[in-house]
Amino acid sequence: MTQDEKRLRLLSIFHYALGALAGLHGLLVLFAMIDITEALAEVTSLTGPERQRATPSFAFISVAIWIFAALVITTARFLARRRHYLFCLVMAAIECAYMPFGTVLGVFTIIVLMRDSVKQLFSAGERWDSPRPAQT
Repeated sequence: MTQDEKRLRLLSIFHYALGALAGLHGLLVLFAMIDITEALAEVTSLTGPERQRATPSFAFISVAIWIFAALVITTARFLARRRHYLFCLVMAAIECAYMPFGTVLGVFTIIVLMRDSVKQLFSAGERWDSPRPAQT
């Protein structure tokens, strides 16, 4: 196993960990927002339809975090298989916005993916996975 293969394996493992962490973060956000909206409704003494209008829907934040987590886990799988180079590179850039762990992982992923030897590993993986032409 070459040094680049070891790095890609480690990056894959850390991407799985970040994806799991982001998924838990999405759950925590959902539960925290439910508690906050319930507390706001109690403090303002709203009931019935007034309470429904005053309770904002924060579920979309959790869904966005879960989508991000799924994409990070997909990136981990692609890194392990050395496929979809551009997808992995774009996701590494997006991960940089998920501070602090995503920033560190994204920067290291970009550094590793920009190496010519790693690009060759990805291109070899793409050729290996491509379907073979039909024989006549």
